[in-house]
Amino acid sequence: MRHQRVMKKFGRSTAHRKMLMKGLVTNLILAESIKTTLPKAKEARKDADRIVTVAKKGLAEGGCVLAARRLAASRLLDPKAVQKLFAKIAPAMKDRKGGYTRIVKLGTRKGDAAEMCVLQWVTAAPVAEKPAAEEPAKEVK
Repeated sequence: MRHQRVMKKFGRSTAHRKMLMKGLVTNLILAESIKTTLPKAKEARKDADRIVTVAKKGLAEGGCVLAARRLAASRLLDPKAVQKLFAKIAPAMKDRKGGYTRIVKLGTRKGDAAEMCVLQWVTAAPVAEKPAAEEPAKEVK
């Protein structure tokens, strides 16, 4: 039975799933917004919120910055992401008590009808719910 088991497995091995989540969170920090499927975004949101909390505790008065940086580095793939987390993202979230990310649904993907969404930080400008169709460029003679 799966009582109290909340993590989705995505049909992947444990190592593959952990690397997938590390990659999603790293790219979220570097790009500040990622487009992915809804179940993956919901799982990545948990890890992203936890890592911002770790960074905030490290930056807080009396917090151990080095220990927090090492813990963040173990949960991310890129050292540049750790620097950006401690330099920009955690200070921007210092007044929030949680809910650092937002999920905006975009609709279904054409190929396999997967529910797509954008995962972004709440400090970023929100994305339009459904992107408008772009008008074709007019030809100049």
